[in-house]
Amino acid sequence: MTTATPDPRGTGRELARLISGQIFLHACMAGMRLAAPLMALRAGYSAAAVGVLLALFALTQVFLALPAGRFADRHGLKRPVGLSVTAAVVGAGLAVAWPVFPVLCVAALLTGGATGASVIALQRHVGRAAQTPTELKQVFSWLAIGPAFSNFLGPFVAGLVIDHAGFRWAYFVMAVLPLLAWAFIRGAHEAPLPERSANAGRQRAWDLLRDPMFRRLLLVNWFLSSAWDVHTFVVPVLGNERGLSASVIGTILGAFAAAAAALRVVLPVLASRIQEWALVAGAMLATTMIYAVYPFMQTAVTMGVCSVLLGLALGCVQPMIMSMLHQITPHHRHGEAVGMRLMVINASSVAMPMLFGAAGAAVGISAVFWTVAAMVGAGSRLAFGLKGDRTS
Repeated sequence: MTTATPDPRGTGRELARLISGQIFLHACMAGMRLAAPLMALRAGYSAAAVGVLLALFALTQVFLALPAGRFADRHGLKRPVGLSVTAAVVGAGLAVAWPVFPVLCVAALLTGGATGASVIALQRHVGRAAQTPTELKQVFSWLAIGPAFSNFLGPFVAGLVIDHAGFRWAYFVMAVLPLLAWAFIRGAHEAPLPERSANAGRQRAWDLLRDPMFRRLLLVNWFLSSAWDVHTFVVPVLGNERGLSASVIGTILGAFAAAAAALRVVLPVLASRIQEWALVAGAMLATTMIYAVYPFMQTAVTMGVCSVLLGLALGCVQPMIMSMLHQITPHHRHGEAVGMRLMVINASSVAMPMLFGAAGAAVGISAVFWTVAAMVGAGSRLAFGLKGDRTS
């Protein structure tokens, strides 16, 4: 594997600052992703309409992922993140000014796109600091703590503010979070941009799909990302059906994220002992079993237990996927590869909430859980094919 020479300022304290910035920016979207659908449900919109709203959080990322990856390859970290912060503040601010369904859809597009573009820039930046597969697993395990904690912080804070002050104040708090993110990231050290090969200008992002391991990796990532996204969608619907408050629903979603974050704290310590393919395969089998029993959980406590177990299963996946991705792609195309991965999983995030929203309205939420269980279980065999030499 060919990598850039790491800068000592890119690890340790600087990595902590990058993770902190990522937490606040991602928490903005995570909180909006709870507040906006819940407001729509309480206003009388159907599960299918809420599915469309949730899908919009990923729609911008589908179209921006590849351009954002190329932009990060050309400009580094701070310029993409600065633009992302601006978009997130504008999106949440619009919801403060006009908290109606069409504006919430625009806010979903802006905050979702901002998060996606910033994630690409951050993952590319951090990945270039690692020199070995073990270091890749370690830095991506640490970086993955950010979204996991954000997925707790955002819904939990949004739920509390909604219950005590209303939706507008919740949107206002979400609009402040990206500004805190910029305060952490703006002082980051920019590593030198890697040299590009002579024919780099003629390369297309789709050429990366010629690598069979890259294709297999994207498919496995798609199955597991779909399971994550569907959980985010079905818990508010299921909780609303059972009369749970916004703070309880937010806590259930937060328990999922907290479990994922807790696991990712341990992963850097265990990185040298972990085979990526084995951990991903185990996560798929565990996810299958949890989704199969989830519909039988009737109380907030039992739903919370399933949420924690699912968070533990899915929390280990992203660091392993990102470690493998950086090993099988050229270092000067890491931004493109990360962008393509994000495009694929967010194309799924657009389609899956709408598909399962319609299915939930037609045949019930339980059928959604069992369909996901069958889908992930059937795809688990692909994960075993990731075993082998992945160095480039």
